[in-house]
Amino acid sequence: MDIKKDVQQQFGRSANHYVISKGHRKGGDLKKLVEMAHVTGSEEVLDVATGGGHTANALAPHVQKVTALDLTPEMLSAAERFIKENGHDNVVFVEGDAEKLPFPDETFDLVTCRIAPHHFPNIEQFISEVYRVLKHGGTFLLDDNVAPEDEEFDQFYNTLEKMRDYSHYRAWKKSEWLQKLELNGFEIQEWHRFEKRFEFENWCDRMHLSDSQKADLNEFILKTTEKVKRKFRIQINDTQITSFIGEAILVSATKE
Repeated sequence: MDIKKDVQQQFGRSANHYVISKGHRKGGDLKKLVEMAHVTGSEEVLDVATGGGHTANALAPHVQKVTALDLTPEMLSAAERFIKENGHDNVVFVEGDAEKLPFPDETFDLVTCRIAPHHFPNIEQFISEVYRVLKHGGTFLLDDNVAPEDEEFDQFYNTLEKMRDYSHYRAWKKSEWLQKLELNGFEIQEWHRFEKRFEFENWCDRMHLSDSQKADLNEFILKTTEKVKRKFRIQINDTQITSFIGEAILVSATKE
């Protein structure tokens, strides 16, 4: 699919930016994800769309083995350098598609996926594949940016993300995630909401936007309604957007 080529192109050229990204490297959601994993040291873990490798790196000291999977070879190479520099030798790296996982049924005790599913064109297929490769009693920890429930807010946020990153597919609503997981056989155990501050310049630079693309994004945000500006706590200095607030959801779901 073209969108998957888009993902490979975007993240191939941005791999190192994601390794050093503060939001990906040190987000409070990552610490909470490790806590929610409830690992004992014997687990086999799959980290889907590992990106810069931060989740795999955080879990590696606490489990038997981590398989870090990503669609983009450059991302895998960057993640491997990062993780090995941290001294972890129990992580293996596999190039593969989140919607067609290259593993047998019931292989893993824990599957994680962090700040990635908004790039997946077929989210139901992804969830079905996670369910398939999990052992019975296993846990799926899903962590991703979400859109608010209000339709105006949803449209604004997804349009904004698509303008900034053509490989963005859709940030789903919290209610949509919970419904999709349950409809695919998972039982929701707990979930948490996190606010995320996006610094406009850094957020744009991570996708290598040109000055004209930044200007278009800036203008799009400036022209939005006051209701949207309040919701996303958009900060403006003169006529320049400086930051805004988004949100993410972290869900623990089990395959019974």
